[in-house]
Amino acid sequence: MTTYKTLIELLNHRQDADKVIRFIAGTDDESQLSFADLRTRALHFLGALQDRGMQAGDELIILSGSNERFLIAFWAAILGGILPIPIAVGINDEQRLKIFRIAAQLKNPTLFTDEALQERLKTFASVQGLSYANSLLDRKCVTDIDNPAGHDGTVQHREPDDLAFIQYSSGSTSDPKGVCLTHRNLTTTLESMVSGLELDENDSALSWMPLTHDMGLIGYHLTFFASGLNHTIMDTSLFVRRPLLWLSKVSELGATVLCSPNFGYKHYLKMFNRKPPPDMDLSCVRLLLNGAEPISAPLCEEFLDAMAPFGLKRSAMFPVYGLAEATLAVSFPEVGKEFTWILVKRHSLRIGEPYVSTHAEDNDAVGFVKLGTAIKNCEYRIVDNDDVKLADGCVGNIQIHGENITKGLYQDPDATRELFTDDGWLRTGDCGICAEGELVITGRAKDIIIVNGQNYYPHDIEEVVAKLEGLELGKVVVTGAIPSPTEVEEILVFILYRKDLPSFRELVIRIRDIVGTQAGLEVDRVIPVTRIPKTTSGKVQRAKLTLEYLDGDFDDVLQQLKQLPKPSSPPVIEAVSDPLVGDLLAICAEFSRDRNIDPDDNLFEVGISSLTLTEIMLAVEEKFPGMIDINDLFEHPTIGELSAFLSRKS
Repeated sequence: MTTYKTLIELLNHRQDADKVIRFIAGTDDESQLSFADLRTRALHFLGALQDRGMQAGDELIILSGSNERFLIAFWAAILGGILPIPIAVGINDEQRLKIFRIAAQLKNPTLFTDEALQERLKTFASVQGLSYANSLLDRKCVTDIDNPAGHDGTVQHREPDDLAFIQYSSGSTSDPKGVCLTHRNLTTTLESMVSGLELDENDSALSWMPLTHDMGLIGYHLTFFASGLNHTIMDTSLFVRRPLLWLSKVSELGATVLCSPNFGYKHYLKMFNRKPPPDMDLSCVRLLLNGAEPISAPLCEEFLDAMAPFGLKRSAMFPVYGLAEATLAVSFPEVGKEFTWILVKRHSLRIGEPYVSTHAEDNDAVGFVKLGTAIKNCEYRIVDNDDVKLADGCVGNIQIHGENITKGLYQDPDATRELFTDDGWLRTGDCGICAEGELVITGRAKDIIIVNGQNYYPHDIEEVVAKLEGLELGKVVVTGAIPSPTEVEEILVFILYRKDLPSFRELVIRIRDIVGTQAGLEVDRVIPVTRIPKTTSGKVQRAKLTLEYLDGDFDDVLQQLKQLPKPSSPPVIEAVSDPLVGDLLAICAEFSRDRNIDPDDNLFEVGISSLTLTEIMLAVEEKFPGMIDINDLFEHPTIGELSAFLSRKS
């Protein structure tokens, strides 16, 4: 790969490549943009931004449901020395508030968005009384991706250490933190990615990760653009609605490099097990990057086993480690090597002490996937709580250093100082070990639960609880909390649960039993919740649940549970007179076992996840082929209305 000094140099060089970016927005909705056309349209849009008075150093918030519009706006800003700030399209009030909280941190922001999103934000801001948002949504908002004046913008000169764009952490909603990424950070990472993935002219990529996430933008678009290779971007919402389309398109296009975090594999397998595609050829897949959240070895095995008949090689699974502050990447495994993991005694995971290996039959065992070694131009070290480097095999705090590492957080000097050690290493906030020459992540430092002097990691206990029938990872969250300075830390288990409280009592007993038996721990509180807060990339926000508990948000439900007698028998589901309504309710019950749905319930308001809602609709489509599409649900959001719609269609 050619080494570039800036992204502008990269775009100018790659405009001559005879390659395209393909966009998949729907089952039959595809388009493509050549590398040359991308630069042409970006330069044209830059003219429009500069006509509005935007200058180098100003900020452009990019909020769009279109991947094509996103990339044109992103590159227009890069060419003009304007700072692009990608933000995910919010689907709830907290995510919408984040947009305005970020804008309030910026110096001179302009918002680029879609007309429909602009109107929704205006309505939201009005309801919330956010008068300060009016300027951003009107005078400082642009929705047209073309340039009415019809002229190109003026490309600005940039130096390697100039800021290129700001990557806001996906989980920071109340106090967003913008990671500053320079041109040097980015070009360094791109060179390391191309080298670490061993990309060549035969490679092409397909990704459904959002471009607002560093994996989608840096790991896929920028990496493959820098390599001069074709790449395909599937809408994330399309993957959620049509997960099977993902690998079908891989087979059709012959894509060689893919990626997905845990929840993507799980979501795909749910649909695959229900209705496997008739034929696929996945022998083309060389690498399947797995990151963005703790990696589950059993889930990797399940996915590889299910896809083996279609030609997917075990060596394709490529577990990686990184973070936004590292401009995405920190460590990669060896290409072509099958992924491996270690089994460790969970009671041996103390900072500063060596881990203790064990075997699968040990109830104290916990598995961690090995994540390879540091990528080119980056290094990591594992230190104790005093920043002293530890020997290999000892559990410690992971710190990183290199030309890919951010210089700080945007407009936040205090937080930037806390981010680095005295000798200039960045604190990742993750804990890990160097095991058999490879990096292993054991958890996050702030998530560690300390009981009787022992350290425990929440996701370990979550996996134990998730073994219970009716539960699974994603519906179980474990945190620790100290109610007052004089009390010991409590273990809290939050369960996504929307049935009646009496039936929850039996589940509390089962959870305490399995955690006590398999982890040797006493659970202090088991709390039913109607939603589990997550970042846009799918990471659980444990700290948010802990804070809500300490604030007393769950006191009422805990008191009600305490006063309830043990349930004597399971609730009885009453029959309905309309057979079609009964069929639809049965489908809902199959996928939302933790929530009773009535015929008049609005499916968008009962608290089920978008993934569960998608699973319900896919099952409905399967039962009534050719009669309904998931988009029909927006017009007929209750089971009663959906039943009437199907009756009319038939």
